This record gives sequence, structure tokens and C-alpha cells, in this order.
Amino acid sequence: MSNLVETVDLRKYFTVGKNRYLHAVDGVNLEIPEGKTLGVVGESGCGKSTLGRVVMGLLPATSGQINFDGQDIVSCSKKEFRQVRRKVQMIFQDPYSSLDPRMSIYELIAEPLIMNKVYKDKKEVLKRVQDLMDTVGLAERYINSYPHELDGGRRQRIGVARALALNPKFIVCDEPVSALDVSIQAQILNLLMDMQRDLGLTYMFITHNLAVVKHISDVIMVMYLGQCVEIAPADELFANPKHPYTQALLDAILKPVIGSSKERKLIRGEVTSPINPPAGCRFAGRCEHCRPECTGRNIKLVDVGNEHKVACVLAGS
Repeated sequence: MSNLVETVDLRKYFTVGKNRYLHAVDGVNLEIPEGKTLGVVGESGCGKSTLGRVVMGLLPATSGQINFDGQDIVSCSKKEFRQVRRKVQMIFQDPYSSLDPRMSIYELIAEPLIMNKVYKDKKEVLKRVQDLMDTVGLAERYINSYPHELDGGRRQRIGVARALALNPKFIVCDEPVSALDVSIQAQILNLLMDMQRDLGLTYMFITHNLAVVKHISDVIMVMYLGQCVEIAPADELFANPKHPYTQALLDAILKPVIGSSKERKLIRGEVTSPINPPAGCRFAGRCEHCRPECTGRNIKLVDVGNEHKVACVLAGS
């Protein structure tokens, strides 16, 4: 199966002073096969949302390559990127702040169609909007409503409809259910999975909810301070986590076991500064297995079998 999206040594740094750079994304290599879902997890501030925006082209990459359908979108011209841009869309985290409150549901969904001059006839635009509302489960009676008149689930369905408007091949889902109630989360997740099955979509699903990411992802990548520390198929990662940080994340999942006396592992120590970080494992300062060889050199991802890669000296990095 061919990869629709690939990144090669992708980096995104933000200038925070003279010769001081915040390493938000630092040397990330990923592959997303067509029709599959890559889940990206990690604690707040690890760079997962920045990664999604850089892959989308909303933020310029500092260096590296982003290959979409065989084309490097980092070095392509503006004209070439406009053609790619229609095939790559995003669903944002907050379904309210991402929608213009002055626009009706019809105007919000029709906007990408009008901006890209997909249809010349207003009747065709209306028909497409109605079809999209039906696809995402929005009743047609809401077509002239405004975002503030709807609940969070329906607002997020508007965001999904906008993302689908131009028939994209790849969608970045940036924590699309974190602001919703649990029951509504399940509805949106099932909607995304149904659309992937019916339309052959490819997803990058960004979240901090490990239960959600296991449910929807084919492969899961764990990020820590801008770097990928582990990547594996979803079932393999949950059954056999290798990196101490991944193990701590999975250990934090609440399990409904009555009378369980298992103590949870606490991650202690200071978080490494993401501003001009030194070479070495960025989790070393919080890792109970830290060794001298964990610092002073770059720790690379190594293959430990079953399509499982980990950046840790315990795995032979």
C-alpha cells in the first residue's frame, strides 16, 4: 500500500529571542498509507498540534520534507500548493471558535465551494450543501441557523462538512472530540470512521485521549517535546509499549477494576526546556531508567519488530 503522506526530518522552530529557538517539531519522520489513520498522542505542549498545522501547510516548515501524494509541498510553488490545498483539510478542536458566528450554517458550508469556484450556479451550491449536511447527520432544518443556536456536536458536524466540501483525500483531525460530551464524542468518532470507509479518506488524528486514539487509529505515534519517541500499530503499542514515557501514559489510563490495589507510576523530575534543548533523550530528566548514554547524543528510532519503532537506549537506540 502506497503512502499518501510522508515527512522526512520535519522541523518547525519558533524564534523566542536572539539565537533562541523553541523546537516545537524536531526531526519527525512519519508515513500514512492511503485510507489509513495515524494517531498522534502526547501531553500538552509536545508539538502534536503544531505538527498537524505544518503538515497542512498552515505553518511553514523550518526544514525537512512533506511529501503529499509524491509531491514535496515544502518546496513547491504557490500555484502548485493551491492545487494540493484542496486535497488537504482540517477539523479543528473547538467547534465554536473555528466557526464565524455571523455566518449561517449554509454560508459556513458553502464558503469553501464559493471561494474555490467549484460551482457557477447557486442551485448547485445549495444542492451540495444539502448533500454534505445529510452526509454528516445535520437535519436540513438547521440550514439557516447560526452556530450559537446549536449544541457542540452539531457545531462539530458543521466543521466536518466544511472539511468534506472540496472532496479531500487527507484530513488532519486536531482533537476533534475533546470539547464534546462523551456520548457526542462517540457519535463524531463513528461519523469519521464511516466517512473513511465510504470515501477512502486518510486521517492524521491528534489527541491526548488514549482510549479514543486506540479506537480510531491503525498506527499510533507518541510524541514528547517535539520528537517521536515511539510508533507502532495500535494493538502492538498497547500490548507492548517500549518507551518509558509510553508506558507511563498507558499506566495513567483509568481501568474499571473494583478492588484493584495497583499503584500508579508517577513521572517525577523536571521537564526539559524545549528552547535550544541539548542532545539526548528529552525524557531523560524524568525517566527512572536514565543512563549516561541517554544524554549527549541523538537517540534514533530503531525497529524492534512487528513494525514497532522506539527511540530509547533500552531498546538498543
